[in-house]
Amino acid sequence: MLFGLNRATDEQSLIAFLRLFSADRLTQELVPRMSEEEIHQLVDLLTQIMRNHLSGGEYHRLFLGEEHHHH
Repeated sequence: MLFGLNRATDEQSLIAFLRLFSADRLTQELVPRMSEEEIHQLVDLLTQIMRNHLSGGEYHRLFLGEEHHHH
């Protein structure tokens, strides 16, 4: 992972970083150590990023894994 070189490398590095960060072995140790404030800050940031860049249908399909979303 390398950040700051160029956009394409940053994108691929972020994908790798998030994949590693979300691994069960890490989250099971890290999350219980987080403060309530840290938990809320992280959820708020990730939710806002999804709101900024995904339609409602994309959110349901890509994040929630729902193949057929009914409004």
